[in-house]
Amino acid sequence: MTDLFTTENLIAFLSLTALEIVLGIDNVIFVAILSAKLPPEQQDLGRRLGIGLAVVSRIILLLAISWIMRLTEPLLTLFGNSISGRDLILLVGGLFLIGKSTFEIHEKLETAEHGHNVKAKVVTLGAVIAQVIVIDVVFSLDSVITAVGISGVLAVMIPAIIIAATLMLFASGAISRFVEKHPTMKMLALAFLILIGAMLVIEGWNAEAAHDLHLKNYAYFAMAFSFGIELLNMRLRTKAPQPVKLHNQPTLPEGGD
Repeated sequence: MTDLFTTENLIAFLSLTALEIVLGIDNVIFVAILSAKLPPEQQDLGRRLGIGLAVVSRIILLLAISWIMRLTEPLLTLFGNSISGRDLILLVGGLFLIGKSTFEIHEKLETAEHGHNVKAKVVTLGAVIAQVIVIDVVFSLDSVITAVGISGVLAVMIPAIIIAATLMLFASGAISRFVEKHPTMKMLALAFLILIGAMLVIEGWNAEAAHDLHLKNYAYFAMAFSFGIELLNMRLRTKAPQPVKLHNQPTLPEGGD
């Protein structure tokens, strides 16, 4: 037990908690956007379930770490490139994230001539959770492998993940309301998800090249810079007309405007 409370483990715990919070923001944004499609009375439940599933999936993957590490062994070769089970999950998950985010952008910005004549689609809690599970597995796999690289001690990794998830759970409501209130932020969030999906695809196709090029550093810098610019724009546009209202089909009455 005394070996657990060491300076090395403390540094690993703090580093891993901070990293999990950063990685968790992507997950929270995706969950928030999907949960916003639910009826108002189910949105909080959708967010909590989504983040809760993310925590459960990470802990399960950590406990099955020996199986996870076997996923890094090559399964097949495509165009001279070895693809492991992990790579395959990242490729499929990245493509799903790109496709889903692109669809969401189209749905939110469809023109009035299309939007007013389309019946509202009913989005169920089960459908949202199913999509969240797919992305949770992808994000969790990448997060767990990163966590193992920082600290191989379960007693360090699991508390760090739980603390990060708890903070994200409390912040999820505010993040969701902020994204829903500002249409440009929602578009930026969806654009960020497309960028993250592209990174997952690149990492799944050639992880070594992605790490050597530090693609994540460039991508997160671009997202942070863009977010900062939009915050400045929001302050400068305090007297501007009301922003356009994005479509949110599940909250519309059937056949309504």
